[in-house]
Amino acid sequence: MQRQRFGREGAEFGRGLGFFDAIHGFAITLLITNIDLPQAPAWSSLSTLLSGDLGAQLLGFLISFVVIAAFWRRSTELLSRFSAIDSSVITTNLVAAGLVVLLPFTTQGISDPLLAEYPLPVALYAANVALVIIAHAAIFEAGRSRGLLRMPVSEREMRAERADALAKVAVFGASIPVAYLCGPGWGMLTWLLLLVVGPVFGRRVAKAAAESFETPESLVDPGLTR
Repeated sequence: MQRQRFGREGAEFGRGLGFFDAIHGFAITLLITNIDLPQAPAWSSLSTLLSGDLGAQLLGFLISFVVIAAFWRRSTELLSRFSAIDSSVITTNLVAAGLVVLLPFTTQGISDPLLAEYPLPVALYAANVALVIIAHAAIFEAGRSRGLLRMPVSEREMRAERADALAKVAVFGASIPVAYLCGPGWGMLTWLLLLVVGPVFGRRVAKAAAESFETPESLVDPGLTR
């Protein structure tokens, strides 16, 4: 039996997009619950205010704000490439949304100064982020394989997309043994590799997409042939 599809022109597509947008907004809002209000003496100066737990908590807030915002942008960009969605795509999006909602919890682990010497919080956060990246890649794969994308995607571009996702997952995956072998702080510093990995593989994806438009005969979308 053919699965029901919900086209962009229908209310279901808009409601789905709005729901997933709201999930990211809710997750960002939850981050503020990880910040404890400092006691009155801490407000005597900015240095004393930031010297306590607040500094670490604000750093964790900033990291996860950027991460969740990046995931929201990725989710929005992904769904903008779909002409329709079906139950498989919706389910995969729900998995990704559930993992995003979990981020405020794992953020608390890397934000609490009392846990700063333990590598497990860094490992859990890295695993959480890596799983969201994998879920977003699965959304794109599902859309392409089921012929739900607005434009066909070449094998060259698909390989570039996969390499981009795998490189980012590798950065967070590598931070886990680093956190255990060298310390949690070094594990978190490993994430800065994204400042290099992201642009490099992003350019490869953009180049592959541009080349695909220049050579339309290379476009082979398996979903469109079903």
